[in-house]
Amino acid sequence: MLAFVALVFLPLSSASAEGVSGQLRAGAARVDVTPAADDLPPGSQGVLDPLYARAIVVDNGHERAAMLTVDAGALLTPLWEELRLRAERELDIPRENFLLTATHTHSAPFVRNDGFADKVFEALRQASGKLQPARIAFGTGKSWINVNRNIINPENRRWWEGPNYDGPSDKTVAVMRVESLDGAPIAVYYNYAVHPVVTGNLDMISADIPGATSNYLEASMGGDAVALWSSGASGDQNPIFFNQTYDLREIRIADYAARGEDISNAMPPGGMGLDRSNPRVQLLLDQQKQVNAALGLMLAEEVLHVMRSSLQRPQEDMVIAGGLQTATCPGRRRLDSGRAGYAGTYEDADPIDLQLSMLRLGDVYIGGVDAELFTVIAQRFKSESPHANTMLATLTNGVAQSGYIPNDAAYGQYTFEVVSSRLQPGCAESAIVDGLTDLIAQVEK
Repeated sequence: MLAFVALVFLPLSSASAEGVSGQLRAGAARVDVTPAADDLPPGSQGVLDPLYARAIVVDNGHERAAMLTVDAGALLTPLWEELRLRAERELDIPRENFLLTATHTHSAPFVRNDGFADKVFEALRQASGKLQPARIAFGTGKSWINVNRNIINPENRRWWEGPNYDGPSDKTVAVMRVESLDGAPIAVYYNYAVHPVVTGNLDMISADIPGATSNYLEASMGGDAVALWSSGASGDQNPIFFNQTYDLREIRIADYAARGEDISNAMPPGGMGLDRSNPRVQLLLDQQKQVNAALGLMLAEEVLHVMRSSLQRPQEDMVIAGGLQTATCPGRRRLDSGRAGYAGTYEDADPIDLQLSMLRLGDVYIGGVDAELFTVIAQRFKSESPHANTMLATLTNGVAQSGYIPNDAAYGQYTFEVVSSRLQPGCAESAIVDGLTDLIAQVEK
């Protein structure tokens, strides 16, 4: 089948289309969304650190927009649709100006109780109630806490997981500081590409690296300032320090093998197969907590460095505009199994929609995609954007049915992301980059 892409544009609001600027007002808030003890998943070992919904709402007198980040593995598309319609109805935030992003922590329950949406929306409501004259400033820095996670196994010469120091990896930290007119911090919105998987074996509720980073930033900024994480294109990016997970994996493989099950080319969830009374296991689990805190500190310190010395001139008077677009690519269904190292076999499946979004705040452009992308796609988008102040937030505005989205060239590598992807090669990379650049042109009008 030939690759194809269908693009569907949704109209901008009239104020966005006209590009009307005005004095910025902004507010921010965070709300605890940690599940209660009765709602913890089976086998849970408790709560390591709390989960939050964090929100920034901005207004220029003509248009309003919101950025909402939630400590969750993913936020399903129906939840995004519910929240954006509610934000439009109750808070006068146009649906195309609403970004809902999951931090993608692997240590949060996937299914939440019926009150979850209300708690998340409460962060938006509180942020809207705190609007005050404000300005924003953008800057970028570098952090080396991520690494490409796909390598050739030296023993069998097949693709597997491990730190590939020579593989593609974007070290950019994009930072947007929101402050009052006297310079007091209101919020910071930052973007970085790394998988939040450090605490996954603990079977404890945790916001992982995003939580450790945001908590450190909020303590550093003081007051009611809020720090919102957004996930860059981290589909092939792991934490650079991850040794405990690799060691624990070998322990789990041996444990399962002793019971007659081979998981050497699979990945059971959480800490299954770990004897927590084993001193070696307990040491490794304790070290994971230490590594998570250390990585959060390192990333937060770089964000603080950017805010202190690398920001551009703040903007007070700005255009606010948003847009949405759907790209459709051919799908495939896998017919065999195995995590990595072997070519999969597939049959054609239904086309898959990808939700693209764009939010313009003055000369800052935040693109969004509702899936996990390889880092090369984001690097290409940022290089083709006509604006230097561009970032890409993944797992934003729902969850596509695509699974991972590799860049075109990566489809020849039998990594677990490639063999599990439900997209046929040759479509998604250009569909995403072209669609997002088209959206930039829309919000520039």
